[in-house]
Amino acid sequence: MTFPNTSKSSGFTLTELAIVLVIVALLIGGLTVSLSASRDIANEKETQKQLALINEALLGFAAGQSRLPCPATAGSNGRETFCTNALPAACGAELYTVQPHGRCADFFNAFVPAATLGLSPTDDQGFAIDAWGNRLRYAVSNNAAVLPPPFTAPSGMKTVWAIDPTQLQPDLRVCNTAANIAANDCPAANQLTNSAVAVVFSTGRNGSIAPTAANELANWTTSNDRVFVSATPSPSFDDIVIWLSPNILYNRMI
Repeated sequence: MTFPNTSKSSGFTLTELAIVLVIVALLIGGLTVSLSASRDIANEKETQKQLALINEALLGFAAGQSRLPCPATAGSNGRETFCTNALPAACGAELYTVQPHGRCADFFNAFVPAATLGLSPTDDQGFAIDAWGNRLRYAVSNNAAVLPPPFTAPSGMKTVWAIDPTQLQPDLRVCNTAANIAANDCPAANQLTNSAVAVVFSTGRNGSIAPTAANELANWTTSNDRVFVSATPSPSFDDIVIWLSPNILYNRMI
C-alpha cells in the first residue's frame, strides 16, 4: 500500500526573507528619523533658552558695570577682549582687562564672553556653547559716530546720555533676508531692527560647517559686519538669532 507524501517545507523563501528585511529596514529608518527630529527640536528649545539667559546676563552686567562686555575672541578663553590702542590707531595686542577707551578687539565677529559673564555650559576652552556643542556668537554696537564707543567704554552710556542722549545710536541691523544687503545695511522693508545694541546667536545644528546659502553666510565669520539675518527656519537656514533693544537696556539701567 502506498501513502501520499504530506510533508511540507516549513522554511521561508528568499523572497519572503527579503520582504521582511525591507520592512524592518523601513521601520528602523523611520524610527531613526523620528528620534533625530525630536533631538533637534529639543536642542532648538534648549538653545533658545540659553540665548534668553545670555540676554539677561548682558542686562545684569550693564546694570552693574555701566557698560556691555566686549565679545570674546578665539584666543581669549571666553574672556571679553579689548584692543591695546584706541581709535584711530591700529588695534594692537589683544587685552583681557577693561580698557578706558572701550575699543573691542572685535565688535561683530566673535563669541559670547562666558568667562566674563559667569555662564555655563562652556567648551573646554571657556566659550559658551549651544545644545549642539557649537560656540555661541555675540556682537555689540560700536556706535561709530561717537568715541570712545559708549556701549563698551566704562560709564560710556552715562557720559553720552548726560551730554546728548541722541548721540547714543546703536547700529546693529537684523534683517529677514540676506537679499540686497549692502554697505553694512539692508533695505528698510527687510529690517527686523536697525538699532540693536547687541546680537546673540547660535549657528544651529550645522554650525561647525561653513554655509553656502546666503542667509547663513550673512551670519558667518567671513561677513564681519554689523548686519545679521534672522530668517524663517528651513533646510538652508537653522541659525537662532536674538537681539537686545536699546529701550530694554536703558530701562534696566535706569
